[in-house]
Amino acid sequence: MLAIKQRMQPFLQKFTAIDMTEGKPWYKLLLFTVPLLVGNAFQQLFSTVDAIMLGNFVGDYALAAVGSTMSIFFLVLVLMMGIAMGAGVMVAQYFGARRREELSYTIGTCITLTAILGVFLMVVGPLLTRPLLTFLNTPPEIIDYSVTYINILLIGVLGMSYFNMLSGILRGVGDALSPLLYLAFASLLNIALNYLFIGVLGWGIMGAAIGTVIAQSISALLCLRKLLQMRDVFRLRLLHLRPKKEYVNQVLKLGVPTGASQAVFAIAMMVVQPLANYFGALFLATNIIVMKVDGFVMMPIFSFGNAMTVFAGQNMGAGKVDRVSQGTKQCVLMCLGTAAIMTMGILAFGANIAGLFTDTDVVLEMAVQFLRVLAVGYMAFSVNSVLWGTIRGAGDAITPMYATVLNTALIRVPLAYLLVHIMGEPVAIIYSLLISWTSISLMSVIAYRIGKWRTKGLVRGQGAPGFSPPGDAETEAPKVSYPDGEAKTNENSQPHLQQAAPVPEDKIQISEETRQEATVAHPNKPED
Repeated sequence: MLAIKQRMQPFLQKFTAIDMTEGKPWYKLLLFTVPLLVGNAFQQLFSTVDAIMLGNFVGDYALAAVGSTMSIFFLVLVLMMGIAMGAGVMVAQYFGARRREELSYTIGTCITLTAILGVFLMVVGPLLTRPLLTFLNTPPEIIDYSVTYINILLIGVLGMSYFNMLSGILRGVGDALSPLLYLAFASLLNIALNYLFIGVLGWGIMGAAIGTVIAQSISALLCLRKLLQMRDVFRLRLLHLRPKKEYVNQVLKLGVPTGASQAVFAIAMMVVQPLANYFGALFLATNIIVMKVDGFVMMPIFSFGNAMTVFAGQNMGAGKVDRVSQGTKQCVLMCLGTAAIMTMGILAFGANIAGLFTDTDVVLEMAVQFLRVLAVGYMAFSVNSVLWGTIRGAGDAITPMYATVLNTALIRVPLAYLLVHIMGEPVAIIYSLLISWTSISLMSVIAYRIGKWRTKGLVRGQGAPGFSPPGDAETEAPKVSYPDGEAKTNENSQPHLQQAAPVPEDKIQISEETRQEATVAHPNKPED
């Protein structure tokens, strides 16, 4: 076993702590995207296994109940998703700029913020679920299923939130492999737990929720363990867990607009939900099937977009703006090619895939119709995903938020109600989704071409001009005074930079203040 691990080590190292500021952009993006794509596949497997087992062991009503809770639970998670996105951008830029101490404070701040918000949601969330489901006209025959399912997810929201945030941090430093391995393990565990809880013990929809919570919580613990081992990249101590105003503000500045964008999308889902409920439980069951299949098609699209966020973040931190543009063009082409292949697969085998969830003829017929409509929009959404990934990674979270709000308020929601009124058929809801995908993609092209994202970097590395990161004297890299009078950065605090030629100690004058700063940056370094 040890011999196999040693042989695999050189291959695995290609996918861990990837420095995207050097090398061919398309190659680095592909290296990062492959494990990210496989990880997203496992994540999609989580919810798909729930749906398949519920549809076969419990029935269409349980499947419909899961679909009726999607918009509410997504709205709950957007706060955490915002923090995770803000953390990912900050981590990528500080990693690209080789700012070790700022990186440590960013990670510690995000861990603390996630704990605070997670506990709040665990306490308040379950008190609001039944009133919200009632307000959304959830069919009476499934509302008890729905309440049970979403309340268990809310009680376990801390584990899910930490996995999203910690895996985002790992990806920010270029490690997409570790989250993949942990998610793969959690997915297999989730399948086993679902079979035990649903198939053997007969816990029904409650068993599906419990299995998901346990599996994702374990994957979060594994991510935390991996982060604590990355001492060559950052060092997490108790002082880093104490929130500092400047880091909290920066995380919120990047995270709140992203969370708001997702919240608007979730609210739109809730506003459109009464339309879905109007068409009954069979439509809700169809919708959940379509969303599961759609999720697999979207995986490579989202994976390329997330990879582009990290690529843009690291290179903006390193001051390589032109490299960001080069990587964006190459990433768009790769994403379009992948989406075309996935779309053809869905068109060819959509009916067979939908048949895994149910054998109800009406549900299968609607599912195939809906998938064929959505297939038209995947190419447009590919462009949207990559370009918004670039803009967010560069540090501009405001523009995507404005675009999402405009697209949702002026196109997505009004069009859904208008088309349902005109057509009187459930497929009208799917047409409104297709049109909104196309419009938001056009907005992303316009925003990218305008180019304001080029000036949004938080910090520039390698001596390039740019904004200074938040922090005080203890977070700045120690300076060493050389005999020729030139001040140089002590590169011991930046482990990824190439070390300068050694200088005899008797030729270097180091002040007591600098010694203290160096001690802060390297607490385990022995004193002279």
